[in-house]
Order: sequence, then structure tokens, then C-alpha cells
Amino acid sequence: MNFVTFNPFRTIGMPNLKYVKPEHMFEDREKIIEADICLFPENWQVNSLVYGMKKQIFPSIQSIQLGFNKIEMTRGLWSVCPEHVPRTLILGRNHDNIDRVFREFAFPFVAKEIRNSMGKGVFLIENHQQFNEYAENNPYFYVQEYLPIDRDLRVCVIGNEVVAAYWRINDRNTFRTNVAQGGRISFEDIPEEALELVRATSQALGVNHAGFDVIVVEDKLYFLEFNILFGNQGFQQLGISAEQKILAYLTTEFQEVKQ
Repeated sequence: MNFVTFNPFRTIGMPNLKYVKPEHMFEDREKIIEADICLFPENWQVNSLVYGMKKQIFPSIQSIQLGFNKIEMTRGLWSVCPEHVPRTLILGRNHDNIDRVFREFAFPFVAKEIRNSMGKGVFLIENHQQFNEYAENNPYFYVQEYLPIDRDLRVCVIGNEVVAAYWRINDRNTFRTNVAQGGRISFEDIPEEALELVRATSQALGVNHAGFDVIVVEDKLYFLEFNILFGNQGFQQLGISAEQKILAYLTTEFQEVKQ
């Protein structure tokens, strides 16, 4: 198989690989046409690659488009497993919707920027002033109930397989458990029911490359979000090569398509 990658850092060591800068995709159109699969395009490239150039892409179009922001992601999760999504409001910014948030959510609650990762853009709202400051800086409100936790579970999917799962625990700040925010990794006591939920949900959505963030509250599982470009700290500690997992999956899928 011949590959074009738009993100060389995610595809290190893969064979038969050519790199095209995303912003040069139309100048380097011939490289793309010759490739069997295009790897890690950005969201703005997807329609041209899939519908115009008729290319197979990885991650899947569902992964990229649903993972583009928290609004699309949450609506996708609502469509297949609404009982596993914390109570959430998605609203445009106006005075009526500010009043609605205050009517429907008691303090504290969580407000998030719709496009951010690594624990950034997530705010614990404890009073009216804090939410008004959030509202001034965000044209869309993403408001969620606060669920008390001391850890969350990162479950990584590549292809049809859960390839890694680990707790992220922040002993200094239980509000943000991300490794980028100081969380530590633990591989102990991973609940099988969480892995089963992620397998079923990723397959239902057609998501084939993502790190799902799951929490357990009073024995119930909830999705916080999923990230298409997830960190590799857990992979490194487990001695797993994400690139080799991707290659194995694509090799199998491409052979099935040819048959």
C-alpha cells in the first residue's frame, strides 16, 4: 500500500509513505491521487479528499467530523448512548440563554470551550461572575453538570480494537485529570464494562481512532469526550506502537476492500 500522510508525527516508521503539507494538498494533488490511503487529514480537507478525489482516509470521516468539536461529539454520543452523557446544554450566546443556564444548573457546574483539549478551556463555574466571563469569550455555550471524580479513564481505540486503557489521576487537582495538567497514569483495576461501552460506541459511530474519556459516578459510566489526536504517554509505558497498530488495521481493511 502507498500512503500519503498530512501529519508525519502520527505516522513515524510506516512504510511507503509520502508527506504532503495540508495547505499544499492541491499543489501536490498527484501524490494524493497515487496514494491508496490518506492519513490524518485536517477537518477542512476531508470533503475534498473523500467526495472530490474519492480517497480512503484514516481516521475515518466519522472520526474527524464528530471529533472536530465538543458540540458535534456530544450530538453523536446523544444519538447512540444518551444515558452515558452527563446532563449538557449546548446553546448560542444571548441573554435568554444565560438566564436559562442559571435556571437549569445549580453551582458549581462546568463550562467548556467547544474546541480545546489537554484539559484546557474547561472551567468550574461557582458563581454568576465566572459564567458571565465565560459567556463574554465564547459565542457558544457548552454547559455540563459537575460530577465529582478523583480520576477518569482514557480508553484508546485504533481500528476496531481497544489498544490501551488507563486511569488518569491528579492528586493535586481533582477537577482536571489530564496528564498534560499533572495527572498520573495507572493501569490498575480497569473496568471491563467501560471497555465494552467504548467498543460498542466507537463501532456505532464509525470512529476508528480516538481516545475516549470515561468517568464512573455511583457505578454509572459517563463519556466526557473523545479526542482524535490523543496523547501517547500510556502507549509508551505499555510498549505499544500506535503506528504499527494503524498499519495492521489498514492492511486488513484494504485487503477486504480489494476482495
